[in-house]
Amino acid sequence: MSADQPLVLVVEDEPAQREILSYNLEAEGFRVARAGDGEQALLLVREEAPDLILLDWMLPHVSGIEVCRRLKTRPETRAVPVIMLSARAEEVDRVRGLETGADDYVVKPYSVIELMARVRAQLRRTRPAAVGERLEFRDIVLDGETHRVSRGAQPLKLGPTEFRLLCTFMEKPGRVWTRAQLLDRVWGRDIHVDSRTVDVHIGRLRKALCAHGGEDPLRTVRGAGYALG
Repeated sequence: MSADQPLVLVVEDEPAQREILSYNLEAEGFRVARAGDGEQALLLVREEAPDLILLDWMLPHVSGIEVCRRLKTRPETRAVPVIMLSARAEEVDRVRGLETGADDYVVKPYSVIELMARVRAQLRRTRPAAVGERLEFRDIVLDGETHRVSRGAQPLKLGPTEFRLLCTFMEKPGRVWTRAQLLDRVWGRDIHVDSRTVDVHIGRLRKALCAHGGEDPLRTVRGAGYALG
């Protein structure tokens, strides 16, 4: 599965539930990481930042509510969407979960179809291109569903790596991405690629974006990395 597909971390201590969730997420095209308790979840988040977390409330060692609190107090994980899964249906519990920082709260037993819809709704905010959304930046239009890119109504020819790079930039215009962050997002952590490879593909992306004229929209930030706009 491609490294640019969103990574969902499933934190659930019941093995059967964990596998059902993982199976359905993978069927939807997502990459999946699994944790059986709160401590393992916090460790996995440090190793590879997920794009979304499905988090059970009742976990051994560290509760889901405490995992959520810790994630939402750290600047590096604060923006990661958390969907809390809980058998607690009382309004006071739902409010507590949301006040702790959960982005959504789903009561067990839940409909898997509805849960997948909620996952997509959260990812639409944070990884829109990866779930087929259309992105625009100035005169550049990227269609995540058809994998087509145009600039000023002129279609552009991009290789798969250049397309993934552009998706990353267009999802967060203005953000400065380091070479290491781009390697993780576009190539994946398990693939060993020299950081200079990033520069080569940035060069190709620039050439493609300016194929029909127009100024270069990519900005090189000396000593830091690259940004769009």
